[in-house]
Amino acid sequence: MKAAVRDQFGAPSEVVELRELEQPAPADGEVLVRVRAASVNIADWYSVVGRPMLGRPMFGLFKPRSNRIGTDYAGVVEDVGPGVTRFASGDEVFGGKDGAYAEYLCAREDRSITPKPANVTFEEAAAVPVAALTALQALRDKGRLQPGQKVVINGASGGVGTYAVQIAKALGGVVTAVCSTENVEQARGLGADCVCDYMHEDFTRSDERYDLMIDIAGTRSWRECTRVLSPNATVVVVGGPRSNRFLGPIGHVAGMRLGSVFGGRKTAFFIARFNRPDMETLRELLESGQVRSAISRRFPLGETAAALTHQGEGHPGGKIVIDVSAS
Repeated sequence: MKAAVRDQFGAPSEVVELRELEQPAPADGEVLVRVRAASVNIADWYSVVGRPMLGRPMFGLFKPRSNRIGTDYAGVVEDVGPGVTRFASGDEVFGGKDGAYAEYLCAREDRSITPKPANVTFEEAAAVPVAALTALQALRDKGRLQPGQKVVINGASGGVGTYAVQIAKALGGVVTAVCSTENVEQARGLGADCVCDYMHEDFTRSDERYDLMIDIAGTRSWRECTRVLSPNATVVVVGGPRSNRFLGPIGHVAGMRLGSVFGGRKTAFFIARFNRPDMETLRELLESGQVRSAISRRFPLGETAAALTHQGEGHPGGKIVIDVSAS
């Protein structure tokens, strides 16, 4: 089978290549999935370039722990291992598994894999797992968003941001989306009650007071954010600037946490964790039409390096998808 791999850290254009690997066979409790589509997250870019340096113990100190890359996928069950009861050959599924940038992968049936809704394409389903899980867990678990509460999403045009707008609405929130001019209409189309174009206005100077802030872009300091936060507000930090090679977004996270030490407002930072119940929740949101995937660019598997480069260059207006079936 073909798979995108890298044996060392570096710029995607220099280290990522398409290689022929042995097709895996499902073990006990596993399903073999023929991957039709995958998607790109900023975490995938970090794992390829080996940054921030502070994260090297997780990626691998001097070289990658594994040469496989990618996490999000959608495809068709090709075969099942002994003991599998939830899936059968021919089932359309989506989920998260290391090494998703490949024509085949094996996934445990009891983990982060769930049936693909019939009303979404493989590309739309593949865009969901990491970004939508992050948005769901940030809003529901860390932010504890309640119906009628006001939430501002700083960075509403990227992968996490586009899902955060929709999931916040599904949870009953009153949503303000902060994005660039080119993504204003997209944010409105996804259901935002109010859209702030940061190229023309500063949301931290508005008269609004928010109960929850989902900070994806990391473009404002704690002091600036407090101007628009209610006294008992929560800020959930999901990302931040990545220009610092050693710290990456961790410097911004630390600054926000330090700023919230005094006062009633709280700050939380987390990394989304895959689990089956939350994948089922996302499947239901897709099936009901409450959530849809905003796809900005598509690349074939053979151009995975270009897809990762595009992700690393800035903030795409939605998710970047890799069409594995076109390989």
